[in-house]
Amino acid sequence: MSEKKKSACPAFGKCGGCSLINKDYKDGVNEKSKALIKLLAPFVKVESFIAMDDPYNYRNKVLSTFGEDGKHNIISGIYEEKSRRIVPMDHCLLENRKADEIIVTIRGLLRSFKIRPYNERNGYGLLKHVLIRVGAATGQIMVVLVLTSPILPSKNNFVKALVKVHPDISTIVINVNERNTSMVLGKRDIPVYGKGFIEDELCGMRFRISPQSFYQVNPVQADILYNKAMEFAGLTGKESVLDAYCGTGTIGLIASRNAKNVIGVELNPEAVKDAVNNARANGVKNASFYCDDATSFIGKMAEEGVKCDVVLMDPPRSGSTEEFLKAVVRMGPEKVVYVSCNPETLARDLKFITKRGYKVSRAVGVEMFPWTNHVESCVLLERVSNRKADSYVKLNVKMEDYYRIKDAEKKTDE
Repeated sequence: MSEKKKSACPAFGKCGGCSLINKDYKDGVNEKSKALIKLLAPFVKVESFIAMDDPYNYRNKVLSTFGEDGKHNIISGIYEEKSRRIVPMDHCLLENRKADEIIVTIRGLLRSFKIRPYNERNGYGLLKHVLIRVGAATGQIMVVLVLTSPILPSKNNFVKALVKVHPDISTIVINVNERNTSMVLGKRDIPVYGKGFIEDELCGMRFRISPQSFYQVNPVQADILYNKAMEFAGLTGKESVLDAYCGTGTIGLIASRNAKNVIGVELNPEAVKDAVNNARANGVKNASFYCDDATSFIGKMAEEGVKCDVVLMDPPRSGSTEEFLKAVVRMGPEKVVYVSCNPETLARDLKFITKRGYKVSRAVGVEMFPWTNHVESCVLLERVSNRKADSYVKLNVKMEDYYRIKDAEKKTDE
């Protein structure tokens, strides 16, 4: 495979999104692999880093910010690294090609429909961002227009014009974000074309994706990562599984095929709705999902004596919390499968939990974000069966019994 040099990206050194694009791909992979090995050396020997066969145009979630240049021409692109200046961009080596084409079309339509982009300095303008999500397996496309108002002038004509150029668009959604903050999306979504969501397939299951949902941006490697997590979990059909930070339920639903039952917890209510719908769409009856803070949720489980066999956790870049890990230790699952997007916070969390009755048995790095410094990894922790470890565990309530009772109580209250 021929390697693209830094001249292939005109924004190199400005946006910061592809900081390794000027290197040979293998060299970049080796750098990330060595960094992961160094951080995890105190715990385990890391397995061979899983690189990507074709590391270009892998991002199926594309975000473009809209604004004006000094001559009031409409521009779109991404923020310059460590600033709020927009780097104009039509095509990106990391992004889905079709998504980039749609963004360019929208920029042209703004001029035709006399729609102004949002100006952060004076607060005027309508369009802030365009978010595009593409189903890698299904080909479905969602376009999210992030506006300062729910009212889009000539909305029907605008939608018709966009779909005419790109008839493969499945749905268009207006997201209302009136605040002048760094948050991209507001809380209100208004479908103006299609169902307001798309679907994709991962590890043989079908998943609903809404504008607010977390879904891995690199579906090719996500399939590899999640299958590796299932390999580490080693489910036999007898286990009760807790899927913490479950998002739209991807890992938990994949696990449900080989588990006795699965409980998922996620703070984002829209993601939980998607998880419930995903379970229904896949005919999964042994998985339940709850909207709650993962730390609070597992803390209550530990307090009430609930025990599970396997914990699957995929926390944000900030990692987990001591309170969450303490609750995990109190529950005493035989296995913890930790999917991490930040090796530094992973190492911090491993240091904490390995002092409390767990050992790291396996670890592997998976290339989810080629040409960037980001490293995704999967780690298996197993409970050490000794007096010190057992002293933490004083639980005997089965997870499925606990939530069967809780659900019954909830229905009675309603």
